[in-house]
Amino acid sequence: MSFLIPAAYADAAAPAAPMGGGFEWIFLVGFLVIFYLMIWRPQAKRAKEQKNLLGNLQKGDEVVTNGGIAGKIVKVSDDFVVLEVSDTVELKFQKGAIAATLPKGTLKAI
Repeated sequence: MSFLIPAAYADAAAPAAPMGGGFEWIFLVGFLVIFYLMIWRPQAKRAKEQKNLLGNLQKGDEVVTNGGIAGKIVKVSDDFVVLEVSDTVELKFQKGAIAATLPKGTLKAI
C-alpha cells in the first residue's frame, strides 16, 4: 500500500532562533512609551480640563454647548444647567453638554 501514498518524513527540526539580546524588550518598552505620550497623557489632560470646567461653572458664566448653542448660565444644579439663550428663552442642559466657557461680554458682541 505504500506505493499509493508516498511516505512523508519530517525534516530535522529547524534550530531555534537565538535570542535578540533584549531587542524585543526595547521595542516593547519603546512602543509603550510612545503609546503613553501620544494617546494616554493627552486624553487624561483633556478629561481633567473638562472636569475642572464643569466643576467651576457658576451663575453668570457665558458658555457654549456641544451643539453650538451659546448662552448665559442662570441656574446651576448638580447635574443640570439652565442657560438663558435670549431675553425670554431659557434652556436646560446637562452639565456634560457644556463644551467651553466664553469671555465675559462675548454674547453681547455676537
